[in-house]
Amino acid sequence: MSAGSTHPAIAAPGTPLFACGGKRGNNVLDSPGTVTPSIQTFYRFNSMKKIALSVICCLAALFTFAQNKGGLAIIPEPVSIITKDGQFTLPKHILIQAGPSAEEKLVSTFLRGKLATASGLQVTVRNSFSVPATIKLVLNTKPDTTIGKEGYQLWAGKKGITIAANQANGLFYGVQTLLQLLPKEIESKTTVPGVDWTVPLVTIKDYPRFSWRGLMLDVSRHFFTKEEVEQYIDQMARYKFNLLHMHLTDDEGWRIEIKSLPRLTTVGAWNVKKVGEFGRFSPTTPDEPRTYGGFYTQNDIKELVQYAKDRFMDIMPEIDVPGHSLAAIVSYPELSCTPGADKYVVRSGERLQVDNTLNPSSEKTYVFLDKVIGEISKLFPFPYMHLGGDECRKDYWQKSDSVTALMKRENLTTYEQVQSYFEKRLEKIVESKGKKFMGWDEILEGGLGPNAAVMSWRSMQGGITAAKMGHDVVMSPVNYAYLDYMQSDRVMEPHVYATLRLSTTYQFNPVPDSVNAKLVLGGQANLWTEQVFNFRQVEYMTWPRGMAISESVWSPIEKKNWNNFYPKVEKQFARLDEAEIKYAPSMYDPDFDAKVAPDGKMIISLTTEIPGLDIYYSFDNSYPDKFYPKYSEPLIVPEDAVQLKVITYQDGHPIGRMVSMPIAEMKQRADKSKPGK
Repeated sequence: MSAGSTHPAIAAPGTPLFACGGKRGNNVLDSPGTVTPSIQTFYRFNSMKKIALSVICCLAALFTFAQNKGGLAIIPEPVSIITKDGQFTLPKHILIQAGPSAEEKLVSTFLRGKLATASGLQVTVRNSFSVPATIKLVLNTKPDTTIGKEGYQLWAGKKGITIAANQANGLFYGVQTLLQLLPKEIESKTTVPGVDWTVPLVTIKDYPRFSWRGLMLDVSRHFFTKEEVEQYIDQMARYKFNLLHMHLTDDEGWRIEIKSLPRLTTVGAWNVKKVGEFGRFSPTTPDEPRTYGGFYTQNDIKELVQYAKDRFMDIMPEIDVPGHSLAAIVSYPELSCTPGADKYVVRSGERLQVDNTLNPSSEKTYVFLDKVIGEISKLFPFPYMHLGGDECRKDYWQKSDSVTALMKRENLTTYEQVQSYFEKRLEKIVESKGKKFMGWDEILEGGLGPNAAVMSWRSMQGGITAAKMGHDVVMSPVNYAYLDYMQSDRVMEPHVYATLRLSTTYQFNPVPDSVNAKLVLGGQANLWTEQVFNFRQVEYMTWPRGMAISESVWSPIEKKNWNNFYPKVEKQFARLDEAEIKYAPSMYDPDFDAKVAPDGKMIISLTTEIPGLDIYYSFDNSYPDKFYPKYSEPLIVPEDAVQLKVITYQDGHPIGRMVSMPIAEMKQRADKSKPGK
């Protein structure tokens, strides 16, 4: 996966923010009478010393939970909220007042559509401010310097609602907050009768921490239609994202029409449909139809760019070179430095065993890239163009006589310098089209181009290095911001390299210590789609972790608090249900940890991300509910058990998914945790 497809397994991200509440519950063994002194000693040594701290932590978490249970649930958290007693009820005839400019009309029309669809009430928009209005959308005549270009202020009083901003995008973000103040039914696609359309009395001042607030969607590994990308843009807008990064090319497909290079889409956009586990598919045969895939015409791209612009969002294209370029090479084999490239086929998810890198020593490569970048630069107004640069295999370059000749001619001593030579030439092409050059952090290796911006994915370190060199950076580290990673235990998810829990994603802070914050443009999360076969799974992988990212790039760092955040997520789930958007309930799934006691018995500990959950379990292959044993301390696995089943409850009701954990899997994990393993 670009910035992560062929790398070895990466260690799982850090532990959740809080190891309290459900993390350390009152847990009971299946058969308390069977506990041996050695196991009691083992358990007490590892657990009892933490009881006092855990109790304090749990009480604090539960107190915070109680405070937020009935409060506001705005994501991302605003800069300032002042609430008053009471509420404002929308009248049967809603009047929206807004200015006459095209951008103001975008905002008022959007708000009118949401209100009219869900409530069924009469909603009118007027440009005149002479009549008392239900909702006023006001552009400040004198700019408010505290809220900047994208900020807003919202007042909900007993007589109406006002949103004020310096620019129309600020009004749009204020409207997103207003929608989260209304009942959840506002997200319905049809009229919902019998709802009291009220807004709490509140004063909000808000503005973003970063100007770059993005999500990356990989449309190469699996193709998603223009309409599906538009749905993704709408979902991003709810949480005040302002950039969609589209990964348009890779080994599995070239997804954008280049009129001067038609084979990129007549050939490079299609492969054989495979279903199963990506990277382990059986090799394709010559007679299998290559009809799976698709691409965006240039008109499609123009429509997507406009659709995003209407929601105050930009789109950044990514053309991933010189690695991850198999679809381009299949279309035009002369781009490869390896003999036999004319026999290559677009990858369908089978193990990659051919050269997928462009030839850095051939002028044909740079003529090709000039055509591609020339056409794409005219389609995307966004100033940056992302050119990949990640995971470039150098082994085929090492076998190439032409690459060896290039190294002698240019006095290059390493293959990292060869890639640097390529990237610097590419940067000049990009700049000749009036765009700024950006790449993944591998472009640092061998020497960074003079004006290149770096998107740091392997860790924060690439961004730190680039910033210290004076370059702009965007933080997108794998250990916080990779949405393709598993969200729950591996027995519950399609297998990817590691697990990334919601609470870990929430720890993301784009500005590390010792870095000039002015050089950090912002941050984003990336959704690679090797294991994502349809758009419903795109939604599932994005939400709620996308909410955590939105709060990390919008809200002040001092306003971030996990114990405030997760109750808001729970309320957002109800809104997503109304909107028919799929999401992952993984934060209710327990984590499993297995250890071997001194007497050889296996002990399983269960923890949860959020406090206050009850875990019920069984070892007898039946499906537990709240009438089964409740977990309260580490479990001794019965000698002949083959399966542990667990389910979580909240306030006496099932909230989590039924998880079936094979004891063999637990034994394997316990063995790996032994010293020397």
